[in-house]
Amino acid sequence: MLRTTPATREFTDAPVPDAVIHRILDRARFAPSGGNRQGWRVVLLRDPTIRRRIQELYDLGWREYMAHVDAGLVPFAPDEHGRWNGPAVDLDAARRLPRPNAFTDSLDKVPVLLLLIAQLSVLACVDNGLGRQSIVGGGSIYPFGHNILLAARNEGLGGVLTSVLVRQEPAVRELLRIPEDHGIAGLIALGHPVRTVRKLRRRPVEQFTTVDRFDGPAFDPGRS
Repeated sequence: MLRTTPATREFTDAPVPDAVIHRILDRARFAPSGGNRQGWRVVLLRDPTIRRRIQELYDLGWREYMAHVDAGLVPFAPDEHGRWNGPAVDLDAARRLPRPNAFTDSLDKVPVLLLLIAQLSVLACVDNGLGRQSIVGGGSIYPFGHNILLAARNEGLGGVLTSVLVRQEPAVRELLRIPEDHGIAGLIALGHPVRTVRKLRRRPVEQFTTVDRFDGPAFDPGRS
């Protein structure tokens, strides 16, 4: 299953029963988290008006994202020192430029939309203060998100966890009455995939694993 769980963004119109959604979340909740604090919350988005507004806000984030891509940049990435020094593109101009995209434009029609929220006060962000972009806190939230995708795959569904909506967190916070000590970790879309992927393309182990040092020899059991 690990080799056949892609980021799925095209879904049929087939509904997903509540019992299946509950079963997915019930299995995903056994994900590990720092101190077993389980700092995740999930909002199941159903109201058509809320969904349409979420789609509009997501679209704004998508426009910002694509402005970076067009400029040959990784969207909102820190610099070579691991620090973010402000927008690398004109965000106001980016939000004014439409960016047609099948997934974005039909987001409100996705069979299941789950907003993944993190309780910030329970995340052990042990990399705070290192003078670079903090990443560690997500380790207590994203295993749960990925468990949702794996559990959905086990049910014959497809899905994707996307972070684009975070760009409009203040508006989403007001819309859904999210407390200030919580933040958006991502939006998960689930449904019956239009196409089933049988084989994923990923870098081999030898390309991302080294022995003893960052610049050490590639880990290759055939050479041990």
